[in-house]
Amino acid sequence: MPNDIVVLAGNSNKALAMEICDSLWQPLGKAQVRRFSDGEILIELGENVRGRDTFVIQSTCAPVNDNIMELLLIIDALKRASARRITAVIPYYGYARQDRKAAPRVPISAKLVADLLTAAGTTRVLAMDLHAGQIQGFFNIPVDHLFAAPIILQHIRSLELEDVTLISPDAGGVERTRYLADHLEAPLAIVDKRRDAPNVAKAMNIIGDVKGRRALIIDDMVDTAGTLVQAAEVIMDKGAAEVMALATHPVFSGEALQRIVDSPLTQVAVTNSIPLSPAGREIPKIKVLSVAKLLSEAIRRIHHEDSITSLFV
Repeated sequence: MPNDIVVLAGNSNKALAMEICDSLWQPLGKAQVRRFSDGEILIELGENVRGRDTFVIQSTCAPVNDNIMELLLIIDALKRASARRITAVIPYYGYARQDRKAAPRVPISAKLVADLLTAAGTTRVLAMDLHAGQIQGFFNIPVDHLFAAPIILQHIRSLELEDVTLISPDAGGVERTRYLADHLEAPLAIVDKRRDAPNVAKAMNIIGDVKGRRALIIDDMVDTAGTLVQAAEVIMDKGAAEVMALATHPVFSGEALQRIVDSPLTQVAVTNSIPLSPAGREIPKIKVLSVAKLLSEAIRRIHHEDSITSLFV
């Protein structure tokens, strides 16, 4: 890569940032992220970024607010150091589920985060598998929205499974699941569920035939794993031979890991958009797929002003 590119990272996902830099044959830029005794974040860049094309890799995962603040401060530091372009590379976009007014007198938090990123000085955003596609419209700057589907598709093919049915965990995920089902020439089924409160959902029924088949549940994220495990149990009750899950973002909050261990799921494949905890890395059921090459190729093409359309599918 030319020497007019700088790739930096906050503390949220340094391992992924290092993988991306290795793929780019580019060293990770020097940026110290420290904290004062009262918790304030201090950013100090160790690179000359004047007139250079800069990319900041930061998943806004837990601790969400700290990681968002780190990202904003790095972007502000780059702006004040006269970087030519500042691209926020956000493998996981926090607050994405708060993308509309679902009840009276609540904020649209995903829009607020977009405004904060823009106000800080971001000139472009590179994100992956946003929970809601309309979040792209919350920005008044270019947004490149990548999908992990090609990586997930490659993993499914490597398993060499027969009699596969792909399952969408809700109506909103049908398009994502249909994309994979079409490429695998496999049937599609849908979980009918009812949500009573945030992080609380009950899987009710399966629309489609799973009897005697290997069911693959496709989702954009696994948070508490409550919905996922309930869906897996219902699928097995309907006579499925096996049930697995594939998702992009391993949020894994609350009792998620224990639920997965205790569930009938034989494998949960996720990407490294969010780093797993040490406990998560010890669970044999959890398989991690790397998105580093996908993101590094997007960064390379953005830097060279090439089209990245082929990476969207």
